[in-house]
Amino acid sequence: MPAAAVIRSLLGARPGEERAVALAFSYFFLLLCSYYLLRPVRDAMAATAGLGRLPLLFTATFLVMVAITPMFGALVARVSKRRLLPVVYGFFAANLLAFFVAFRLDPGSAVTAATFFVWLSVFNMFVVSVFWSFMADVFRGEEAKRLYGPIAAGGSAGAIVGPLLTHWVAEGIGTAGLVFISMSLLLATVPCIRALAHWSVERHGEPPGTAAESAEPIGGGFLAGVTLLARSPYLLGIAAVVALGSVVGTFMYLELQKLASAMYADTGARTAFFARLDLAVNVVALVLQGVVTMRLIRRIGLTGALVTMPVIALGSFVWLVLAPFLIPLAVTQVVRRSGEFGVAKPSREVLFTAVDPETKYKAKNFIDTVIQRGSDMGASWLHGLLQAKGMLLAGFGTLSGGVMVVLVGVGVALGRAYARQEGAAGPASPGS
Repeated sequence: MPAAAVIRSLLGARPGEERAVALAFSYFFLLLCSYYLLRPVRDAMAATAGLGRLPLLFTATFLVMVAITPMFGALVARVSKRRLLPVVYGFFAANLLAFFVAFRLDPGSAVTAATFFVWLSVFNMFVVSVFWSFMADVFRGEEAKRLYGPIAAGGSAGAIVGPLLTHWVAEGIGTAGLVFISMSLLLATVPCIRALAHWSVERHGEPPGTAAESAEPIGGGFLAGVTLLARSPYLLGIAAVVALGSVVGTFMYLELQKLASAMYADTGARTAFFARLDLAVNVVALVLQGVVTMRLIRRIGLTGALVTMPVIALGSFVWLVLAPFLIPLAVTQVVRRSGEFGVAKPSREVLFTAVDPETKYKAKNFIDTVIQRGSDMGASWLHGLLQAKGMLLAGFGTLSGGVMVVLVGVGVALGRAYARQEGAAGPASPGS
């Protein structure tokens, strides 16, 4: 069998799609390598700043999201899709350059550390959200179901390399050096974006104004994402999945911070612990994305893929309730987060291939940023309240298990709604 045919078989690609998958893989690899290079630094800074301040940092992150989301909506309305992503990534690269200077001048600044924590939490949400919006523009529904797994694997590969780079070079180049490398990786995504947009035009032959490389802006109001979400049961279901998943993730993150701080008093040791955890998550996620997700959707359908991880996560939370200690919690985090990145998120992103461009960029971005970070903020304060009332790790595990049961029901409803929208002629309205 020719090598090209073997590659297509492994990727689930058809003739002519190999180049696009390679470009999308490289794009996501560079993007998440840029982020995960800095994530262990952020997590170590969070513990250094004091666990009691984490709700304040989550609140600050949410407020920044609320402030800049209308700005992003205005940008989407006025800037062509051809220029949108380079403008967004150029803005964040300029921010990284400013942090590079700040860390060089005063590496121990508590103000810079807190600002960096908030900024990186915003950065991650925005750049990944617009990546998947762009993927929904480049690939159609049937293509997305076949190719999103291998494409997502690029992100996991980057998320593996990022912490490894941090582990290998952090002591030699310091935080400022890591920031500079992250900026360079982010800027390297722009040629991939250009090439993918051009491929989409050649592949699909879209009419002017609808292609990923369109010179026309999407238009609409700067708050359209909010109104689109409010009017659509379909989008509200997606938002519920994101919000509930974020609540559980924040509960587990705060419990992990608490137990890790008790176990590792040194900042360097905590950084190494979180780097190892990220490495484990992303190795498992890479295997799921590259081997499992595509076949899972093909075998049991999108609905089955949407409910798979809540069911598995429920089992891990049962174990955590029975053994509420650091290692079971770390393993539970690996299971839940790798399943989220490896199966749940690629499956969920397919849902956005059935909506119009304004929904893909505006409503999706609002869900991925404001809804997710707002849920993080609310969960951080709720965690503090429940902890003050005496709730321990086992209690948070029980509560999280109950959320997984709810997510199974929402996943079934979303899968059925997508099937109806996919069956409609043309791009369906998100509220239909």
